[in-house]
Amino acid sequence: MLLLPPPFLFLIFLILRTVTPLLLSPISKDPTTQLYTLSVYVQTPLQPTTLHLHLGSSLTWLLCNNYNHRIPCNSSLCATFNSGGACSNNTCSFFPENPITRKTLLSTANLDTLAFPTSDGSTQGPLVQIKDFVFSCSTAQLLQGLAQNATGLAALGRNNLSLPAQISASLSTTRCFALCLPASTQSPGAAIFASTGPYIFNSKIDLSKSLVYTPLIVNPVADTVISYNGQPSDEYFVNVTSIRINGKDVPINASILAIDQDGLGGTKISTSEPYTVMESSVFKRFVELFVNESLAFNLTATEAVEPFGVCYREGDLSETRVGPAVPTVDLVMHSDDVFWRIFGGNSMVRIEKEGVGMGLWCLGFVDGGAHRRTSVVIGGHQLEDNLVQFDLDSNRFGFSSSLLLQATTCSNLNISNFVNNRI
Repeated sequence: MLLLPPPFLFLIFLILRTVTPLLLSPISKDPTTQLYTLSVYVQTPLQPTTLHLHLGSSLTWLLCNNYNHRIPCNSSLCATFNSGGACSNNTCSFFPENPITRKTLLSTANLDTLAFPTSDGSTQGPLVQIKDFVFSCSTAQLLQGLAQNATGLAALGRNNLSLPAQISASLSTTRCFALCLPASTQSPGAAIFASTGPYIFNSKIDLSKSLVYTPLIVNPVADTVISYNGQPSDEYFVNVTSIRINGKDVPINASILAIDQDGLGGTKISTSEPYTVMESSVFKRFVELFVNESLAFNLTATEAVEPFGVCYREGDLSETRVGPAVPTVDLVMHSDDVFWRIFGGNSMVRIEKEGVGMGLWCLGFVDGGAHRRTSVVIGGHQLEDNLVQFDLDSNRFGFSSSLLLQATTCSNLNISNFVNNRI
């Protein structure tokens, strides 16, 4: 038996770790809605399919009629769906839901094949197929308000029927996925499934090394149109304990950031909100402190443009490698030294003011009104060009802050050629 000395064993481990292929799916930004789509292959034969990307749903659904691969109501598989499924015409059925309009309908549960391309970080590998993928059909009326060109919804929620959960179960891999949302509407970012890292792309930087972690929090009460007693939320909540601007605490009641027994309060992450939404009392104090801290940058607010609460003239702001020079925003997590820093590229939104010929930079946080169910919803703009990871095996959320600090972006992952992959 040949025994290799430790240096060679380490080298073999390093090589295997480096070339382990990643299961990828391109994420595109819709310029009309400012929401996101996921590109996958599904059905038999496999068809390129564009789905609205949503973190909070439990079940993927597609635009389809009279589907042939339905799940019988009396099958053992249907019995495993528990409160998620129902029976209609001797067919196992679900309630697919639109998270924007909050409309739902009763529709069949189906089985078919799902597939994704793989990559070693620089070149495309073969498609990986997920057999017996469970999803639901829907009609065109459920597409209203979703990202344009979407023909269904990719559900990435905390549920055994979600897209990442079914991938991990089928491949017997870790229950973990990562998202890198693009700021550009021209070049895609990526979703990475069934891997905790390394995430190495053209830059040769392992992006997983930049992640900082905080625990994922379970909201005990679901917020869906159809829900059942004792059913927890499928959405991803994190324990934001305070918010700082330029190192100063926003003076808010900390209890509003906690989740109570009725599921009210707290902070969740959503790809179906284009900008971070705050409960009115939080938003008011947040904007007041931001405007005050902006004075040190010689910035004076001008007339705001809806839906934003404060804007500045473009010419008054200088540019940095992480966006316009404005006060930093820190979302402080479970410990004072664990915080998600948001720079100008993610806190500000550029607006072209019609008829004036002048651009504006507006604070990309919006007032969600009083008595909101969730106090803070971290929206897509704040996630762009950040790597975020949802590790359900370790029950933790990883975040990187802006990848611009590493001279890269989510669009630089160079997976645009995967969109047009031919089977």
